[in-house]
Amino acid sequence: MKEFIEFIARALVDHPENVVVAEVEGEKTTVYELRVFQDDLGKVIGRKGQTAKAIRTLISAVSAKKGKRALLEILE
Repeated sequence: MKEFIEFIARALVDHPENVVVAEVEGEKTTVYELRVFQDDLGKVIGRKGQTAKAIRTLISAVSAKKGKRALLEILE
């Protein structure tokens, strides 16, 4: 899943070398921390948060099939 998030984020931003995804796995929940360059933050979040919402929906759907819960935090 980490590689999937990195792939999507790198396709959206102008500085793909600055995309970093950290994974914190718990018993029932996995938290993914997506860090991007400050100038690229708006591209990952999108207009009115639509891009971030779409990414979170994809991650939740894939994780639900595995019987886990996933959260995505977008940081600069």
